[in-house]
Amino acid sequence: MITADWARHMARYNRWQNDSLVAAADGLDGAARELDRGAFFGSIQRTFSHLLWGDTIWIARFDGGKSVSVTSDGSLEMARDWAQFKSMRTAMDQRIGDWASTVTDADIKGVLTWYSKAVEREMSVSRAVCIMQIFNHQTHHRGQIHAMLTSAGATTGDTDLPFMPEGY
Repeated sequence: MITADWARHMARYNRWQNDSLVAAADGLDGAARELDRGAFFGSIQRTFSHLLWGDTIWIARFDGGKSVSVTSDGSLEMARDWAQFKSMRTAMDQRIGDWASTVTDADIKGVLTWYSKAVEREMSVSRAVCIMQIFNHQTHHRGQIHAMLTSAGATTGDTDLPFMPEGY
């Protein structure tokens, strides 16, 4: 289904895309980042916050490290200060990259079990599907952020995997 090399490639893509979108959002003032633009989470800032929140929950399931409250209302308030968000985003991308650098094909096999507050029951899902989920969730919400940034007049970069620069 997926391999450890795939996870490493997606972790690098994650960092590249987050760096690109954060740089584009840096060109907006705080009010523009907080403006409700009609997206599912409203604003650029809130969507960034939700994405960081989701990454924190999922990576903790993979690396056993620190997580956050799983209540969805906390997802929009995780990092409201832009400078704090950027620091947390950089640290999270490093954490995801560190995990991916050590994951093996054997680590991808099997089942991951956790209690989901979203559906209020224990979940047991293929580890491969869960790993695909973290990266799919990122891509989905970054697409929303990209659209909002473009609409706000920000200059965004390329998003195509084949064009990822060396060094990511």
